[in-house]
Amino acid sequence: PFTTSYTTRFPEYISARFPIPEGWTYAALRRFHAAATITMVSTRSLMTELGNRGFTNLGFWTRGVDTELFRPEQAIELDLPRPFFVSVGRVAVEKNLEAFLALDLPGTKIVIGHGPQEPELRARFPEVKFLGSMEGSTLAAHLAAADVFVFPSKTDTFGIVQLEALASGVPVAAFPVTGPKDVIGSSPVGVLSDDLREACLGALQLSREACRAFALGNTWENSARQFLGHARSVSMDTFGQPDVAFTHGRNDAAAASTGQPRFVIDAPRAGPAVGNAAVSRSQ
Repeated sequence: PFTTSYTTRFPEYISARFPIPEGWTYAALRRFHAAATITMVSTRSLMTELGNRGFTNLGFWTRGVDTELFRPEQAIELDLPRPFFVSVGRVAVEKNLEAFLALDLPGTKIVIGHGPQEPELRARFPEVKFLGSMEGSTLAAHLAAADVFVFPSKTDTFGIVQLEALASGVPVAAFPVTGPKDVIGSSPVGVLSDDLREACLGALQLSREACRAFALGNTWENSARQFLGHARSVSMDTFGQPDVAFTHGRNDAAAASTGQPRFVIDAPRAGPAVGNAAVSRSQ
């Protein structure tokens, strides 16, 4: 037995580049995931959508944020006109960055990230500050400096960077689609609107303290517990016992000595890596 996770909208990404109907790719993905005991998805709305497309055995597995790395006090000083409207991610057509960059907004629009659409967007929007790819504390410092985090994508299944912005005390402006609807919803930490300019300007009025407090409730520990729950379910269905261990980069010698099949969730101690935890079956 095995589990899978649906994390990328390949049908939409492929059809944005090639004349391939989304239905063809969804059919291939449906066949692939059908063999899994559980297919984990990160949001309730995506679960409903995939269910309507004929996917089965769906389970909820949310995401979290490293609230020690992403903090309001990490903010760096930027010698640019305020307010700062910042977007972070791959600079590619499926991220819908043009919808953000074309807006008439005060202050400065900033893009953090690289991608194939970057040369085109740099040429079309010379006033936008493209800062390239960042990670770790450098990314955290620039993200915390933002006044509004703008998330123009309509194809993401979650958008962890929204939680990273909120942990940094930065409100979110986005379209009311899967991802933002699930992360933000009706909470007063972001503005979701089909008018992205209205969302950006409205987000300027939101409490940064409320954003931070909201993010503190979205931990990687909770994400790991959900993952473990699914692993236990698979173990029970297959072996009749919830034989699941959660380790931190160690061999589970005790489990091996029992001679019983065992699922081992092996993850490093650092919080964000739990999102990449792997399930293995050992004898």
